[in-house]
Amino acid sequence: MTTPTPTPPPTLLVLDAEPLPRLGRLTGRARIEHTDEKSLAERLPHADVLLVWDFASHAVRKAWPGDGPRPGWVHTASAGVDHLMCPELAASDTVVTNARGVFDQPIAEYVAALVLAMAKDLPTTLRLQGERTWRHRESMRVAGTRACVVGSGPIGRAIAQTLKALGITTALVGRTARTGVHGPGDLDRLLARADWVVAAAPLTDDTRGMFDARRFGVMQPSARFVNVGRGQLVVEDDLAEALTRRWIAGAALDVLSQEPLAPDSPLWRVPDLIISPHMSGDAIGWRDELGAQFVELYESWAAGEPLANVVDKKRGYVPGH
Repeated sequence: MTTPTPTPPPTLLVLDAEPLPRLGRLTGRARIEHTDEKSLAERLPHADVLLVWDFASHAVRKAWPGDGPRPGWVHTASAGVDHLMCPELAASDTVVTNARGVFDQPIAEYVAALVLAMAKDLPTTLRLQGERTWRHRESMRVAGTRACVVGSGPIGRAIAQTLKALGITTALVGRTARTGVHGPGDLDRLLARADWVVAAAPLTDDTRGMFDARRFGVMQPSARFVNVGRGQLVVEDDLAEALTRRWIAGAALDVLSQEPLAPDSPLWRVPDLIISPHMSGDAIGWRDELGAQFVELYESWAAGEPLANVVDKKRGYVPGH
């Protein structure tokens, strides 16, 4: 009697970044192969699943078009998918999932920290301490102020909830109006009343460059702006002019159109602008959470069960929120 040949496990291709993900639970259940940007295109036809661990890379967008089969499932270890989406991937049958849920609360806490830092003028306090200068000042009370959070997904909702806990009246703006969420038609009216404007929207054709000179001109001179969404949501030259001309009182950017920001970028010298290196969601242990999330998704996929966090490839985010 002939012994049947065992079916080989699916091939999982990982677009690497250091440190590598912990995938020990998949030993024997997946043939794990690693690739870099240079070899990704030639390895794609042989993979059943692609894990984009290097979530800052644009290699998938460049490598996806071409001959041969493509993985049936792509998972990115990030909330945004703009770095990997291309027309060919969007039009394919490949399922794309993201890391929705891992970054919500850390980003919300980071935004709250920025709001408090600007309200209490902590950047000036730290600068004066470095100069050994004692200068008494008054600071702003955040309770009773107003915030407008643009982006009604899990991250935006977590930000709104955290700001409300500080006593800030918060309005949430999404792609469509629904209970508890304002539509785009309300945005300018809300911006004109807000003390704090927080950008937490995904990058789409509708949101690219949405914060420009006109939008900064709508805001109050006392308003502060925070971007934790995508750098391309903001026309950075317009923001720099708005701060220099004192159209708004301050801003904080954790995401920028070009990362890392070059040492000679004029943004470093813009007054009342706080710049951080895309770290708002990176709380201690975040990489382990991302790895564990992927393993759970892989187990669902291998069992033929529906996947969570499925991205609408036309819209560029997980719908339904």
